[in-house]
Amino acid sequence: MKKAFLLAMIFLLGSCVVINEPARVTAASPGVKTSNGDLPTDIRRVTMIVRDMENSLKLYRDVMGLEVNYDAVLPMSGVALPAGEPGAKARLVLLNGNDPFIGWIGLMEWVDPRLPDPGPYPVRMGIGGHVIVTHTADVDRRCAEAALVPGVTVTSPPRDQIYPGRNGAPPIRVRGCNFFDPDGTLIELNQMQK
Repeated sequence: MKKAFLLAMIFLLGSCVVINEPARVTAASPGVKTSNGDLPTDIRRVTMIVRDMENSLKLYRDVMGLEVNYDAVLPMSGVALPAGEPGAKARLVLLNGNDPFIGWIGLMEWVDPRLPDPGPYPVRMGIGGHVIVTHTADVDRRCAEAALVPGVTVTSPPRDQIYPGRNGAPPIRVRGCNFFDPDGTLIELNQMQK
């Protein structure tokens, strides 16, 4: 009887899950004042409408190494997110890097009915264009792999760059490449240097 009770308690205790909110990871940049958390807004994620989810995942998940944390097909109102028609279905995939709260990428593809194809892949930026700047490890390998994803247009191969430091801090040294993803977002894939 004692043995059965003890085994039952071990099972129950072993199945308990303690959930602690992960500590906020804050990376400091020289010359930038670290906030004590009193700023009113964090940028959580940017969600991009894509033509082909699987092709986009080849870049963001497989090459850049982001982790999928959500993948669902959702009904769309066509109002809050003014795209597609009311009642359409869209697949939303959310990916994160090292921070559990900020800096996420969302990819959204209308699956039923599909959105009209916008035409050729972009090769130049213009007003309304945007750049996503990332920090990665092994930048040369990741840049080479990104160039192999269908629809990616490399605008600058890996190279070393030096930017002036902020507020008297030392110069910022990075190695990186630039490319358009298959849907027109310019990605700057960087690795900080010493």
